[in-house]
Amino acid sequence: MKYFFLSVFISFQLSSFSQTIEIYEKPPVFKGCEDQPIDNLKICFNTKLNQYIFENFNVPQEVPNDSYKGDIKVLFEVDKSGTVSVVYVDAVYDALKEETRRIFDSLPQLQPGTYNGKPTFYQYSLTIKIPLVNPEIISTSVSEGQNSIKKVVDLNTIVSNEFDSITNTIKNYQGLEYSSQLNIPFTHQYYSRFDANMNALGTNSHTAAKPFVYEDVSPYYDFKAEKEALIKGSDAWWSRKLWDEHLVQLQGEDYWFTIDPVFDLQVGKDTDADFNTTFNNTRGLYVQGGLGKKFSFSASVFESQGRFAQYYNHYAESLKAFGPDPAIIPGRGIGKRFKDDAYDYPVAEAYLSYAPTKFINVQFGHGKNFIGDGYRSLLQSDVASPQTFLKLNTKFWKIKYTNTWMWLRDVRDAVIEDKAFMTKYMANHYLSWNVSKRLNIGLFESVMWTDTNGRGFDVNYLNPIIFFRAVEFEAGQGSGNAIVGASAKYKWNNKINLYGQFILDEFSLSDVKAQNKSWKNKFGYQLGAKYYDAFKVDNLMLQLEYNQVRPYTYSHNTVVNNYGHSNQPMAHLWGANFREFIVIGHYNYERWFADAKFIFGTRGFDFNDGTDNFSYGGDIYRNYNERPFDSGVKIGQGNTTKTFNAELQGGYIINPVSHLKIFTNISFRNFNPEANTATTFNNSTVWFNLGIKTDLFNWYFDY
Repeated sequence: MKYFFLSVFISFQLSSFSQTIEIYEKPPVFKGCEDQPIDNLKICFNTKLNQYIFENFNVPQEVPNDSYKGDIKVLFEVDKSGTVSVVYVDAVYDALKEETRRIFDSLPQLQPGTYNGKPTFYQYSLTIKIPLVNPEIISTSVSEGQNSIKKVVDLNTIVSNEFDSITNTIKNYQGLEYSSQLNIPFTHQYYSRFDANMNALGTNSHTAAKPFVYEDVSPYYDFKAEKEALIKGSDAWWSRKLWDEHLVQLQGEDYWFTIDPVFDLQVGKDTDADFNTTFNNTRGLYVQGGLGKKFSFSASVFESQGRFAQYYNHYAESLKAFGPDPAIIPGRGIGKRFKDDAYDYPVAEAYLSYAPTKFINVQFGHGKNFIGDGYRSLLQSDVASPQTFLKLNTKFWKIKYTNTWMWLRDVRDAVIEDKAFMTKYMANHYLSWNVSKRLNIGLFESVMWTDTNGRGFDVNYLNPIIFFRAVEFEAGQGSGNAIVGASAKYKWNNKINLYGQFILDEFSLSDVKAQNKSWKNKFGYQLGAKYYDAFKVDNLMLQLEYNQVRPYTYSHNTVVNNYGHSNQPMAHLWGANFREFIVIGHYNYERWFADAKFIFGTRGFDFNDGTDNFSYGGDIYRNYNERPFDSGVKIGQGNTTKTFNAELQGGYIINPVSHLKIFTNISFRNFNPEANTATTFNNSTVWFNLGIKTDLFNWYFDY
């Protein structure tokens, strides 16, 4: 009996709810219906919408030409913000479908419908009669009008149209990448195009942590306008894809993606080589996209074979990892043997980018990062092979704070276990502060550690605001290698910027006071200047830069804790124990570009000749306790070597959207050590190249 009363009670409650549900429901309000009583809102909505359609609908000419009479079925929704969007359109003519979508896209913002006082979605169907009928002469009743609106209740009908509705939401691609959370491919040549805009007086931009995301640069530089100004092709599909568009570009309501082929096809001649030609043969795929406004992704896969200038091949083989493979291609990765004297080196890079709020961007991926305003970085550079990273960018007020955690590799024979490379970890903090409209100051700290005592990735270093030096000290002597640094930039005016860096690995005040040039004073610094629109030549940027790093900087007594990855430095590509002076020029005119670079350097190498096997502080992969003396340490000690690198490059951008360009370059290298050894010997060569490539990353050859 009690179940009978319970069922009656439930039935009564459901009946009461169904009778009173409309009391809590308020439909969307069309513009001009705000003063209507709630009972008249549906009628007013219907009348205003049909009147708007009648007054603004442009019937395509082919429809009256065919004396067509019929109707258009429209399924649309009003979301929680009051935005109207078409879910599905059914009509005989595609032109009628397109015009219907245009009309609904042009509707004014509505007041959203509510249920129980909270905004909710409303979905409607509408029949539009062709030829159009003036709604003033038909009934305005929601249920009786010919152009009537009704709330959809047949869910099966909606679901059955789901596939077609998705297909019909495809739009013309609108270049959403240029306002997204995607990284702008970092090359010094391309970044020079908008460097002046980012560094104008009064801007609150932060230019050290690279690569930039489009959303951070778009307030200062109009990428869409740049691409539109360079449009070259005709309306033919092949012409648009060759000159102006991505090969595949697709955009829907809340998503977009693009696909482009990747090429780096080069052929050249090295005058010092004992083989006929140099070459590079890279083919790949570059995919990028976005889901909503907050989530973006990018992936690139490269399959490559190459044979380079003799000095570069020699350096690549000096980096050889454990195992049978003969080389590590600097900046790319392990190279397998290809034919007798070339290399096969596959590379893959990818990342996810997410912005939960306007203040924060989070990225996780496999690639490279760079900190600095110069051509080189003494803090973190992009000269080593790609690595796995997690990056957190926080931007507010006049501050940008960048945290980067990295998973690196030590690939030397000495640390191999079970034929697997050793994993090492690196964490960076970089705080950029715009002190004034002219002055920016940056503070940097970094720590490198390994899986000592099974601690793996030490969660203590996940703290985004802690001082690494304190954590390293608490973990025990030898647990890691901490480095601190600073940067500064001063905008002299809109044409000239001054910048610099300072890196400190170890410092002994007593030794500084003693003025004995102690090995403990491990530091380096950078000074540089940029001159935009130099000598009143538009789009000409000149750059001067000086770098020096004292011996033993970045190295460690536990070699695995050095500042390196895959036998390559994570800062300056020369390691330590050097001075260099750089002169760079970048020029752009429409699709044409030209670059010039001159590098003068003094470096100190080890002899390793069987008699003198000491470490003189240039090779960061040597234990600094193998030094020959503790005082009198100076830059260039050991096998002092004078170097000179010059490079001239010119070319034409085939497709500015996919970064495809054709180019030619000629480089000269003179390498002159005091003593010739098995690994360091006199060399002078000219290397000429001609090629076509998709320019997505920096590739350094000035070793």
